[in-house]
Amino acid sequence: MPNLNPYLSFGDTAREAMEFYQGVLGGDLAVSTFGDMPGSGTAEGEENLVMHAQLNAPGGLVLMASDTPTGMEYEKPQGISVSLSGGTVDTDYLHRAWDGLVDGGTATIALAEAPWGGEFGMLVDRFGISWMVAIEDSFSSQSD
Repeated sequence: MPNLNPYLSFGDTAREAMEFYQGVLGGDLAVSTFGDMPGSGTAEGEENLVMHAQLNAPGGLVLMASDTPTGMEYEKPQGISVSLSGGTVDTDYLHRAWDGLVDGGTATIALAEAPWGGEFGMLVDRFGISWMVAIEDSFSSQSD
């Protein structure tokens, strides 16, 4: 079965961002630099930029990222959010993730009870990445 995973682009802060995400989400982080790849064509002084980083977090969550060397055009992310969601059994993990991700960032919609049940919030983290966090319930709290 194929995988669909977020792949984040950064100017030159991929390592810092991925270490931050590892601290928030947990898991194992692997990082390869352009200097690790002979013939990568990066400019002098860019050997330590991240060519590829992959965070394998609990529950099968996978987040990938890279830096953008000067030979490539970098555009800040826009029009997309990373969605982190789970059921009520994941409530503690998702609350800790929210607290960690919003630290140094901005909550655009505070994590709170959602009209459709459960909890929902949106934020932009300190690296400019948009996140949605959803704690889904069985919708049993809604009554008609």
